Amino acid sequence: MNIVVMTFAMGLVATIAIPSYAFDPVSAQPAFAASEMQELKVDGAQTLEVSDDAGQAAVTRDNYTATSMDEILAARAAADAAKKAEEMRAQLAAQYNSYSGPSASDYVASTPPPSGALGDILSTARQYIGVPYVYGGATPAGFDCSGLVMFVFAQHGVSLPHSVTSQNAIGTTISAADAVPGDLVVWNDNSHDGIYAGNGIVLHAPYEGASVREQPIWDDNYHFVRIG
Repeated sequence: MNIVVMTFAMGLVATIAIPSYAFDPVSAQPAFAASEMQELKVDGAQTLEVSDDAGQAAVTRDNYTATSMDEILAARAAADAAKKAEEMRAQLAAQYNSYSGPSASDYVASTPPPSGALGDILSTARQYIGVPYVYGGATPAGFDCSGLVMFVFAQHGVSLPHSVTSQNAIGTTISAADAVPGDLVVWNDNSHDGIYAGNGIVLHAPYEGASVREQPIWDDNYHFVRIG
């Protein structure tokens, strides 16, 4: 029994020590030989050589811009506002052209100049509260700021130009302590004027879309001017 066991063990050890293949099956058997395609892959046939003279193509990334929704809404709002403003201008222009009464020059020509005080300028001006602002307007169909002043003073025999700068230059600058209703309130940059109503209030034609009204003077950038 011992002899049999030893013989079996030695045979097993010898079998493990021998390599499973003592030869190359690919080269030894045609069935396992490498094909020409395989040999090309192994030999590096995919390597590509490029001449130094070959040009390089310029590659750039496409750029694009898109209008945002906020920009679309803002443009739409601006277009709507412009349309409404144009409609208002057309409406006010039609109203302005419908006036057929006397002009400022007509009043000046038919009214003797005042001999002293200018009369009740403020009372006359208050007749036009509610008249719409119209750029260039100088009749009760529509006034701008200097057009209102010119029209009101004309009814008291005083001829004034249709210009804030000229009205300011014609008059005499006075202190706030000396100002009385009927004097002019003129903004220092000659951008606007109106008729003083007393107690820090000005009667004026403010801006497009508004009407002649009285309101507190809203800043300190003004002075008082007396006409006559």
